[in-house]
Amino acid sequence: MTGTVCVRHARPADLPRVVELAAEHAAYEKAAPPVPDLAARLARLLFGPETPRLRCLVAELADGQLAGYASCSPEVSTWEGREYLHMDCLYLRAEHRGLGLGPLIMEAVAAEARSLGLNEVQWQTPVWNEGAIRFYDRLGTHAKEKLRYTWPVSV
Repeated sequence: MTGTVCVRHARPADLPRVVELAAEHAAYEKAAPPVPDLAARLARLLFGPETPRLRCLVAELADGQLAGYASCSPEVSTWEGREYLHMDCLYLRAEHRGLGLGPLIMEAVAAEARSLGLNEVQWQTPVWNEGAIRFYDRLGTHAKEKLRYTWPVSV
C-alpha cells in the first residue's frame, strides 16, 4: 500500500476533506464536533499571510483520496529552554489503518521537525486508545503520563 501513497503538505483545495477527517477524528475520540467555520480557521492558520502557525500533512492515495492527516506546530518547553514540534492530531480513516500509512505520516512529521531545526516531537493520545498506544510503542516512542486540562476563557 505504501507505494501508492504520498504524504504531503495540505493545500487549500484539501481543506474540505481535512475538515471531514477532523470531524471523523472528533467522533472517534468521543469529542464535540469541530466548529462550523473550521475550514476558514484552518485556512488562516495554514495559509494566511503570515508565517504559518500550523502545519498539516495529508496521506493521499493514488486515486487522490485523503486517507488521513497529521497537524503540528512548534511549541516551547520552558524546562528545557527549547522548541519542539507538537503534533496535535494524527488520524487515519479506519479502513486505512494497519496498512503502513501511520509510519509514513509519522516520518513526515519527524521530517517537518527536522526542517524547522527541532529535534523532538511530542503529542498525546487518549488512554483508552490502545491501538494508537501499541502503534506509538512500536515506533520506539516514550510516554509521559499527565492529565490535560482545558479552561475556556472569554475573549
